[in-house]
Amino acid sequence: MTVLIQLTGIHKRYGSRILFDGMSAAFSDDQKIGVIGRNGSGKSTLCKIITGHDEADRGELVRSRDLRLSYLEQHDPFTLEETAIGFLRRYTGKEEWQCAEMAWRFQLTNEILAQTVGGLPGGYRTRVKLTAMLLAHPNFLILDEPTNYLDLKTLILVENFLQDYDGGFLLVSHDRELLKRTCEQTLELENGLATLYPGTVDEYLVFKEERREQAENYNKNVRAKQEQLQEFIDRFRAKASKAAQARSKMKQLERLKTIETGHALGNVQIKIPPVPWKNGVALRCENLQVGYPDKTVARDIRLEVPLGARVAILGDNGQGKTTFMRTIAGDLPAIHGSFRWGYGMELGYYAQHVFSSLDPEADVYGYLSGKAGRAVTPQEILNMAGSFLFKGDDAYKKVSVLSGGERARLVLAGLLLTRCNALLLDEPTNHLDFETVEALGAALREYTGTLFFISHDRTFVNLVATEMLVVNAGSVERYPGNYEDYVWHMENSVRDELRAEASAHQAPKAAGKAKEKSGYHVRKEAEAEKRKLRSQIKKCEDSIAQHRKELDAIHQSIVSDPTAWSRELSTRCDELARRIERDEQQWLELNQKADKLAGAANVSRDDRA
Repeated sequence: MTVLIQLTGIHKRYGSRILFDGMSAAFSDDQKIGVIGRNGSGKSTLCKIITGHDEADRGELVRSRDLRLSYLEQHDPFTLEETAIGFLRRYTGKEEWQCAEMAWRFQLTNEILAQTVGGLPGGYRTRVKLTAMLLAHPNFLILDEPTNYLDLKTLILVENFLQDYDGGFLLVSHDRELLKRTCEQTLELENGLATLYPGTVDEYLVFKEERREQAENYNKNVRAKQEQLQEFIDRFRAKASKAAQARSKMKQLERLKTIETGHALGNVQIKIPPVPWKNGVALRCENLQVGYPDKTVARDIRLEVPLGARVAILGDNGQGKTTFMRTIAGDLPAIHGSFRWGYGMELGYYAQHVFSSLDPEADVYGYLSGKAGRAVTPQEILNMAGSFLFKGDDAYKKVSVLSGGERARLVLAGLLLTRCNALLLDEPTNHLDFETVEALGAALREYTGTLFFISHDRTFVNLVATEMLVVNAGSVERYPGNYEDYVWHMENSVRDELRAEASAHQAPKAAGKAKEKSGYHVRKEAEAEKRKLRSQIKKCEDSIAQHRKELDAIHQSIVSDPTAWSRELSTRCDELARRIERDEQQWLELNQKADKLAGAANVSRDDRA
């Protein structure tokens, strides 16, 4: 373990807002750290200070001579006119075959690399930036929200890469699932300070909640003692016979201090004003064809969606999810066929970049008041503003001083106040910390209207979706299983594709013949594969244990009280049994792979002997 980055006593403020107040931290070449914190806590600023794109007001930053730092840039370092391979060669100075060899790890084929960057979907552009980042052969990475606007397939590729990466990194993300699967330690930024915990984000949040409860109990006892001392002082301070005791009690009172507890977990609450619930059909599509005058994206769409459904629109970037949503929102004309919303349906549409058209002179509260539906009270408006981190005086900030992320949150908050009975949300979780993401998910789960949404945040989709539409290869079809089944299918698909590509891959070479890998590199790759398999096996075991625990609890409750049986519990038992069977099959396959890998390693050692 080598310490690569050391921060000591870092202070940083913007105007009256203090981001860091003496923050200190150290990062080593073997630490995989997930960075969490509320919006505005300084996560991006920390990344910029480390990379040299910003400076601390005070404090010390020491970078080791051994540090080879790379970061995923938030801005685009390429032009839209250059080819992907041309950008990689220009940006990194590497040969074409070296660029192509690194690019295939993110499923960037020669055909894709030959295209102009402007012709690539957003997920593929991020893959190109990841390739450029790795061509510098770094030993420490800075990744600030790398998954914004990424489709699930690209997210899985990023996840696989981070699990295998033989180095350290700081990962800022609102995707709890990504943090859980890739990070072994957790760094929280709160109240100007940093807390580094040697465990996953879930373990840290449990630890933090336990610590907060202990601190609250301690504070309760301290306040009770303070009241006793103050009562004694007030009663006997004026009496000469008790004056000495009163002074002693005053000193005790001064020494008694409460502990800062931080914010309670899950205290972000979003309440969407209710809309009337009714039965019937929310949306009917008949032979619908969507796209643009020069390009059809999907055709022959036949759907009937019931009122009250919460529909996740899934699929890879570039397949037409947003095009389909824009069409049913009335923002884009249909090419052929028809769609019809149910009687009395009022639509609220949140587009990815709608915040760019806000009036810069409006303030937060004024904007939300203008969007709020009838019977929404001023207190409900302030509560919604606070849920999206516009608290106190921030509720009266002008739009002109808000960041892009703050404007996006403002538009989303305004939409939730409209009392529309149908909401269409395109990537609503971008620019939100994961605590607010999960609060939004919980609120939308209780929403009584009809919801269509596009999101690749796995925790959010799991919380909200009751139905799924998959947009792929020119079609829009219902997915027959649940979201966990869909993710599992995608993970296996990506894994199989990577395996097939790895066996068939021949890196193009601009000049000469590539040297054979040394035994050292072969062993290093084998160790990386072992680590990945161990991680996947552990994940399967945890999933099996969790599902068995829930299944046993249901069985026990029915044994104890047979009247507790219900059709819902029976369906849940069947679902848990299927998941256990699926996880056990995957566990068996992973262990067989691990055994083969161990056998190959033993043969290799015998050969060397």
